[in-house]
Amino acid sequence: MLKNKGTLYLVQAAVIAALYAALTYAQNLLIPGSASMAIQFRVSEILTMLALFTPAAIPGLTIGCILANISSVSILGPYDMIFGSLASLGAAAAIYLLRNARIFSIPIWSVLMPAIFNGVIVGWEIEFFFIEGDFNFISFLTQAGCVALGELAVCVILGIPLVKMIEKTKLDKRIFAA
Repeated sequence: MLKNKGTLYLVQAAVIAALYAALTYAQNLLIPGSASMAIQFRVSEILTMLALFTPAAIPGLTIGCILANISSVSILGPYDMIFGSLASLGAAAAIYLLRNARIFSIPIWSVLMPAIFNGVIVGWEIEFFFIEGDFNFISFLTQAGCVALGELAVCVILGIPLVKMIEKTKLDKRIFAA
């Protein structure tokens, strides 16, 4: 066990970043486009739930998203490196801030954060940069809704069970405690 809190924080952030990028690359390799199109089910987004347990997930997820989007197979690549990463940063920070807000011991508010941040930011990104013509609010809502739906699906279907498993097995105390 690492005794230095700064070193532990850095190692946790690096591992989370590497896992996020690797999962995204692997998914795009196995199922092209499933982790990088407007309607996506990016399995690596399950890692956003780690922000419930450690603040190191905030930079880890942000850097992981940048790395995952560097070689994005979608046309969003360079823009997604900026805006997708900002969405990840905002979602992870909000999850960490809301980590103790639970309904029936389920972190419902935290689960919603990736859907809200990615829906709004990436939805705007798609509408602004890739839809021809003037900005259309209804089209933006459609784009935002598609992105948010994919995020919500990952966080509910995979994220909540992951959180419950980590808490039940006390991995949060063993892995993320300094």
